[in-house]
Amino acid sequence: MTTTEPTVPATAVPTLDVSIRGDLDSAISQLSEGESRWAKMTVPARVSLLSQVHASVAAAADQWVDAATRAKNLDPDSPFVGEEWISGPYVVLSSLLALQHTLGAIASGTSPIADKKLGTAPGGRVSVPVLPANAYEALLLHGFSAEVWMKPGTSVDSVRSSAGLGARTPTETNGVGLVLGAGNITGIPPLDVLYELIAHNRVALLKLNPVMDRMLAPYSAAFKPLIDLGLLRIVTGAGDVGSYLANHPGISHVHITGSAATHDLIVWGTGPGVADRKASGTPLLKKPITSELGGVAPIIVLPGAWSQADLKYQAEHVVTQRLHNGGYNCIAGQIVVLSSQWPQRKAFLAELRSALTRTPDRAPWYPGSDVRVDSASTSYPGAERFGSSGGRLLVDIHANDDASTILTTEYFSPVLGVIELPGTGQEFLDTAVDTVNRDFVGTLGANIIGLPSTIKQLGAGFENALARLDYGTIAVNTWTALGFLTPGAPWGAFPGHTLDNVQSGIGVVHNALLLDGTEKTIARGPFRPFPRSALHGEFALFPKPPWFVTARSAKKTGRLLAGFAAAPSWFKMPAIFISAFRA
Repeated sequence: MTTTEPTVPATAVPTLDVSIRGDLDSAISQLSEGESRWAKMTVPARVSLLSQVHASVAAAADQWVDAATRAKNLDPDSPFVGEEWISGPYVVLSSLLALQHTLGAIASGTSPIADKKLGTAPGGRVSVPVLPANAYEALLLHGFSAEVWMKPGTSVDSVRSSAGLGARTPTETNGVGLVLGAGNITGIPPLDVLYELIAHNRVALLKLNPVMDRMLAPYSAAFKPLIDLGLLRIVTGAGDVGSYLANHPGISHVHITGSAATHDLIVWGTGPGVADRKASGTPLLKKPITSELGGVAPIIVLPGAWSQADLKYQAEHVVTQRLHNGGYNCIAGQIVVLSSQWPQRKAFLAELRSALTRTPDRAPWYPGSDVRVDSASTSYPGAERFGSSGGRLLVDIHANDDASTILTTEYFSPVLGVIELPGTGQEFLDTAVDTVNRDFVGTLGANIIGLPSTIKQLGAGFENALARLDYGTIAVNTWTALGFLTPGAPWGAFPGHTLDNVQSGIGVVHNALLLDGTEKTIARGPFRPFPRSALHGEFALFPKPPWFVTARSAKKTGRLLAGFAAAPSWFKMPAIFISAFRA
């Protein structure tokens, strides 16, 4: 979710300068011509084109990260710059490699998942492993895994035969797609563009969020091969530009990363007629729209006998889920769900407070952040403030408090809530699943943290709980952002939302294997970092993750990871691990 600038509803005529309208019309016309070129381009030629894009992204990586650092008012020497390397060039370069692999398989007449050993999940679901995707990832992300669960009733044969989506019919293009870019993570707009192009055979017009206008130059350099062929145009502007484009007859489809409020403004407009339009199913937007819109992400903590080191590490893990990127992530963890009967509840909360205190300060950079923090403080006067400026909020909801506001408001700022539920073991987990499914707004991602021994003891009950969680990505002992970083994992809300109840959005992106009929991604990680993981019987060589907000070497590690994705080599591994172990 990003709180994008308000888009002028379709009922209003945007007041745009004639020259601006002319430029936008010209961009769409050029893309229409590019669509013809795309339809004639063979799959092997598309593989070659993606290789060129991969090289141009790698060449523009320093410029990219520098622009992102300035857009977010970061000190260039801050460890937080590592976030920009990992969620920008690294994830895009990794996805480009994965897409080349997928298109290469299609070009050879095989399924993109022909070499995958498909498994099963509760409810008769077929599962597709997506992490690790190769030997490099098996070492680089040792101890982490991810698999995609397909919708119930989908057969193994249909999963294999349908993988490829629009890339299987390259001559059947689908017009010009408008991508209304995110304003928080720089990897999102390019990944959305690539999915439009490869999965849906749509050339793309990317409209940047004004917060990210600085990215125009690096994006233009990074994606020059697509721009030169008329497959991509990038424009800037406020909500009036977005509205003009969304309602332009030359646009066949709209994709937005933003807030549900902005989505509804585009689709339904404003004023007293909205309710009637929703009731009659007559949106103002007369073309299809897909979306990724965030939500209130839970962090379910399973009670168990944790060591002091476990309490401290997992408190940093939770705080990372909230404070990464300053707190401005669609997938930021917002509510910690604890057992009221966990003897270590108070000890864990003490570690949470300590982590909120010692995490390096970061000035708010996303518009409206302070207002949203103050709004949460007004709703919960007992909330505790942390950080030198008091900009971080911890809201500990007790049994008699009204939690409804924090459960249904995506604050998109450094606001972390805590609620408690009764029970232990399976009873607590089942209650937590029922509560977050019913009471939390949004279905983008959910997190579960628990001792490996606790999860093993729950057995089938734990896997069944994952099946019952209605979220697009579920992370077990890691953060759902790992799903975002995994090229083969679909990224989006739990399927089934509608235009009039959009929640976290409609459709998926990323999905480099081009799977059809996905339901959710399950990502798993080690409960403890190496070497403590090995000492406790976990087979995981991964140290403190570089995306942790307390990782001191994150900038160097992030840059090395991007360099690896630009040109994978075993010889680059030692430097990455040395840097990571200095976190």
